[in-house]
Amino acid sequence: MTTFAPHPIPVTTPLGDGYILYITPGGMYENDEITVVLLKGGEIRHFESSQIRVWVNSTYGIHE
Repeated sequence: MTTFAPHPIPVTTPLGDGYILYITPGGMYENDEITVVLLKGGEIRHFESSQIRVWVNSTYGIHE
């Protein structure tokens, strides 16, 4: 089941910074597929969960 982010979640990807659009679970033995809108150019790209990092989340004290 695809899960849409309730608010933009900023992430860093191999292609640059962006925001999570939605997450598709990969099941018990696969990484989740995360769809990201890139800040530079607005491209929409798909990444595995192992390829991205959250770069700001004040709730959990994550700051770059």
